[in-house]
Amino acid sequence: MAQPIEDYALVGDRRSGALIGRNGSVDWLCLPRFDSAACFAGLLGTDEHGHWQLCPVDDYHVSRRYVEASAVLETTFTTATGEVTLTDAMPHADGRADLVRRVHGVRGVVRMRHEWMVRLDYGAILPWVRRQTVHGEAVITAIGGPDRLVLRGPRLPRASDHRHVDEFDVTAGDVLTFSTTWLPSYVPLDGIGPPDDQIDASIRESNRWSAHCRDDVPRVDVVRRSLLTLRLLTDEESGGIVAAPTTSLPEDPGGERNWDYRYCWLRDAALTIGALIRSGHVDEAQLWRAWLLRAIAGDPDDLQIMYAVDGSRRLTEEALPHLPGYADSTPVRIGNGAALQRQLDVVGEVMVALEQTRQVTGHADSDAWAVQRALVEHLADNWRSKDHGLWEIRGPQQRFTHSQAMVWAAFDRAVRAVEEFDLDGPVERWRRLRDKVRAEVLDRGFDAERNTFVQFYGSTEVDAALLVLPQIGIVAGDDPRMLGTIEAVERDLMRDGMLLRYRTQTGVDGLSGDEHPFVACSFWLVSAYAGAGRLDDATALFDRLCDLTNDVGLLSEEYDVAGRRMVGNFPQAFSHLALVHAAFNLTEARNRR
Repeated sequence: MAQPIEDYALVGDRRSGALIGRNGSVDWLCLPRFDSAACFAGLLGTDEHGHWQLCPVDDYHVSRRYVEASAVLETTFTTATGEVTLTDAMPHADGRADLVRRVHGVRGVVRMRHEWMVRLDYGAILPWVRRQTVHGEAVITAIGGPDRLVLRGPRLPRASDHRHVDEFDVTAGDVLTFSTTWLPSYVPLDGIGPPDDQIDASIRESNRWSAHCRDDVPRVDVVRRSLLTLRLLTDEESGGIVAAPTTSLPEDPGGERNWDYRYCWLRDAALTIGALIRSGHVDEAQLWRAWLLRAIAGDPDDLQIMYAVDGSRRLTEEALPHLPGYADSTPVRIGNGAALQRQLDVVGEVMVALEQTRQVTGHADSDAWAVQRALVEHLADNWRSKDHGLWEIRGPQQRFTHSQAMVWAAFDRAVRAVEEFDLDGPVERWRRLRDKVRAEVLDRGFDAERNTFVQFYGSTEVDAALLVLPQIGIVAGDDPRMLGTIEAVERDLMRDGMLLRYRTQTGVDGLSGDEHPFVACSFWLVSAYAGAGRLDDATALFDRLCDLTNDVGLLSEEYDVAGRRMVGNFPQAFSHLALVHAAFNLTEARNRR
């Protein structure tokens, strides 16, 4: 049965990721990619929808950690009779899709339970499961349609009512290694051997990467774990960056605000690249830039706000009625209809990220610039359009102030590219448009009577996205208009010390129900405080937000302060990248003092 969201940890191979609970149960795993169908889907239903559990039979105390600066998870179970550690890893860069689980006896004797229940296609398919012998090794295979999963280990569980269960004793010094491997069902099994033991190699590689992260930031361990999480959500082959490894973890438990986040939003990816660049990592920026050029190739009018991991475009949204949902929250969705929305801000975020890449590499790529120029020219003809905005509303389109500010950023970065890198483009036209957009944002996007920027033109509501305006440079952080906006956001959107995205009661998003404070928005407030010179407030809020991470340093999309629980998809790239940016913004503000 699914646990509280904060009780999960993520392990991955930078192609996919598994959510593993404190009870040693793998309740979510999509193979071979983040956006593949789940083979363990108990997270969105019950154990009957698929899980893989290794844990003591008797009562236990549990503690866990990531091993050094890696995505290798170590869970320690302590019982009345002894102690065992369970080490979980998904070896990367080996061209395979494996989850490896190593049980190590530390002291005494612990009776362990092993349950392996595969349910393919998001728990919908009961596979054909059988024992086989391959090159003298006994394995269990589960086959259904195009998928095959293979379980290996020194002891294999026995079938019992459509599940495979075993119990065994682990004595101090014992080491038992199990693995589940995905492969296409048509690939001969005799050609697929057991995975290499790359747990130690994975730890060393991740430590080397982490050692290059800047450490001149507050709460450096939390920041470093956020960067490692962002890296874990980046497909190492294609360069696509997923927003989260999960779908349909509810923003409002029991409600309909359940979305599939296993795709690559241009916005989230661009902001992630900014976080990685600021931390000292440029290779990921180059990899993502190549992914971007492939994904958006073609007519700028066909630009989508998100794509699949491999850059494909069809993300048709549908519900899975056979799944009861996490905390009975339905519908459970796969695909995402927001892919077809108009969101004008994404071009601005892309242009900002690519400018950051140019600044750190010192050069501009002609192919990348050709794409950017086409996007900016298309925006020049359409910038006055209404859109669905940053928050992907499913109500009427508006001219959102944040969207228009990001339009300004797109023209501004295009002008900078011509001026600083001698790139070709109609710079005079772009300058005129940049000035026109800024003047309109400062006029129509600002309520002089309330002294605050507003959610959209003609509105009196505020939106937490307004807090990022100083970060893109359209207005200074200590400008009186921003100071008024911070006060309005605090007054209207603060709930239990954290920020909502906007007031859902206005009906702007066209959805029923409510939601909880959005973690990234509160980190934006940290950055806004820092820019406004409120360093004590920024520091206090940053520390409090960092303390909301779970025991292994992960954050969800939203947080229920009153219930002291995480909600929404998990772990959420947007939350972690906002944490990283807030840390650097706070550091820079302190250095300016």
